[in-house]
Amino acid sequence: MSDRLRLAVPNKGRLVEPTLALLHDAGLVFEEHDRSLVARVLNFDLDILFVRTGDVIEFVGDGVADLGITGIDLLSETGAALPRLRDLGYGACRLTAAVPTDTPYQAVADLAGLRVATAHPNTTRRFFAERAIPVDVVSISGAVEVAPRLGLAEAIVDLVSTGSTLVMNGLRPIGDVLVSEAVLVANPGAAARRSAELAAIDTMLSAVLAARGRKYLMMNAPADQLAELETLLPALESPTVIPLAHDGMIAIHSVVGADEVWGLLPRLKSAGASGILVLPIEKIVP
Repeated sequence: MSDRLRLAVPNKGRLVEPTLALLHDAGLVFEEHDRSLVARVLNFDLDILFVRTGDVIEFVGDGVADLGITGIDLLSETGAALPRLRDLGYGACRLTAAVPTDTPYQAVADLAGLRVATAHPNTTRRFFAERAIPVDVVSISGAVEVAPRLGLAEAIVDLVSTGSTLVMNGLRPIGDVLVSEAVLVANPGAAARRSAELAAIDTMLSAVLAARGRKYLMMNAPADQLAELETLLPALESPTVIPLAHDGMIAIHSVVGADEVWGLLPRLKSAGASGILVLPIEKIVP
């Protein structure tokens, strides 16, 4: 057991489902249960530790876990100096300064001399101190958005995903303090001592993340249209071109960005492509 890597992940909250999906998509075979603290990966020397969101960084920092998945906002708040191996592309949110809609404040500089309520006091203090804006940071643990209504503060700094909670509470944003998403972090000692094993995990996850933003295109086309079609296909390196049984015809295979596909298809057809297939990609390893 001592030779197995340990990965700490949150057991509750917005990062749980996308984290589990990423690990399963990476090919790691394990079963998670609501009351289980540890899941043993069957096809890799890895144990997954399900811990409280706020404990992931502590587990990794203390060496209880070799790796952890947490949010940039939590890293910032704790000030932990953990190596960030990779941004994971989910759990996106912003730590945002907001004020009641009927107040005159338009920018964070307008909060000078006022009270700012937040559940992220360290990050908030650092943000305003770096800009020489004197504020009184009021630390509260929950329901930050109601602080102005209760008279606890004139403004708040809180995590925002869509902004709907701010609107529901009569607040409007005036500036971002921090942009956050899920990240893979490592214990400094493990990063030095077990770098190859940690790199293997990072490769598994990065291959899935790279594939999520791409689609695989296959099409037939006249060979004399290849030059024009190549200009339309931003492949990873260059498209694969295969001669077909019929003279003068080729098959072209390429990888393109998922958000480019629907704008690209009409242009490919106009350039002579036919029989176009759009396929999902499971993993990409550069």
